[in-house]
Order: sequence, then structure tokens, then C-alpha cells
Amino acid sequence: MRIRTAVDIGALIRDRRLKLGLKQKVLADRIGASRQWLIEVEKGKQRAELGLVLRTIEELGISLVTTDTPSPEERMRSGAMDIDRIVIAAREKRK
Repeated sequence: MRIRTAVDIGALIRDRRLKLGLKQKVLADRIGASRQWLIEVEKGKQRAELGLVLRTIEELGISLVTTDTPSPEERMRSGAMDIDRIVIAAREKRK
């Protein structure tokens, strides 16, 4: 799963919690947070405390792996297709 937003993290946490059959209150107690905090995180709260989010992910047995994503400039230099540039060029040809 590719994580880009707080909503993505919340969905990941909720999905895993449900797969494990955990109630929100049980998980919240295990990580030392309130049920309300967990509800907000699962909804994608953007200002959730990072330490608690990481503790939640660990408690759920989720492993985070990172990869480097090339910047737009690097993609262009490598010859990778830039769909936005193609669409813009096609629109300009129609004019």
C-alpha cells in the first residue's frame, strides 16, 4: 500500500485493527491513548501525535518500508513518460 496522506495511514490502521478483530477501546488502551484519539486517527487526523501513530502501527504488527521516489526532474531526465506533459501538449495541438 502506498501511503501519501494521513487518511491513508488512518485507513491502514483501521483495516489492520479490524482484521485482527480488535475493538477501538482495546487498541487504544494497549497504546496508551483514548478511544477518541484512535477514532480521529482512523479518520485521517492530520495533526495526530507521531509517537502514538508509530506505537499504534507497531502494536498492530505493521511494518513500514520506504523507497526513494524520483523527482519529476529525474523522471524527465531518465526518459520516463510524463502524462501531464503529454495531455497538455495534446490540448495545445487542438487549439
